[in-house]
Amino acid sequence: RQAVVPISTDNSIMAVISRAAADPTCDIEKMERLLAMHERMQDKAAEAAFNAGMAQMQCEIPTVFEAAVNLHTGNAYATLDDITRIIKPIMQRHGFAITFKVENLDKAISVTGILMHRDGHREHTTMTLPADIGKGRNEVQAVGSSTTYGKRYVMCALLNITTSEARDDDAQTADGSDSEEMRAQVITDILERVEQTASPDELKDVWQAALKVLQASGDKVGYDTVKIAVTKRKDILEAKQ
Repeated sequence: RQAVVPISTDNSIMAVISRAAADPTCDIEKMERLLAMHERMQDKAAEAAFNAGMAQMQCEIPTVFEAAVNLHTGNAYATLDDITRIIKPIMQRHGFAITFKVENLDKAISVTGILMHRDGHREHTTMTLPADIGKGRNEVQAVGSSTTYGKRYVMCALLNITTSEARDDDAQTADGSDSEEMRAQVITDILERVEQTASPDELKDVWQAALKVLQASGDKVGYDTVKIAVTKRKDILEAKQ
């Protein structure tokens, strides 16, 4: 008995279009309608694949640990590098990629994130924010800071990424090597921010934010290292007053 091979709707439409194109008497308007219908079908199939892939990927995206300290606010936050390092392999497994479009507006920066799927569908969102002219920054650095800030929040919005002061151990490698690398980078970042403080009050804010990060990570050695650095920096700043 001969097996019946199912023919996909897409192939059927293409066959109709091919026959119509070969017929010299074919109505051009009908041909255009057939092509438009085929494009709509492809777009719907790509969107369905995007949604299915997104649903699967969401189950694997962990809460990202807030391992950095904002020097100006004293709050902990997850850096763009940390988010990208954790999310990128998950996106690749499910056929996703993200790119950004940055536009310089009048006294503002517009950052558009474009989330693309291998089957062709894409979604995007845009954030417009002022240039981050902070203490000690020139105009170029202000643009760079705002761009990084925008990319971080746009990526989180597109992928529904959450961050937390508590570490999610599920996001680490089984042998713990990634965790050790992250702890070392956290301490390095905190020490840099400690050295950048310009007043005892500013140092106090950084120390309080760093304390939250260190307690969440459970890094006793890192805590002692940072505490020593903070004490030394405090003595230097108080001596200048």
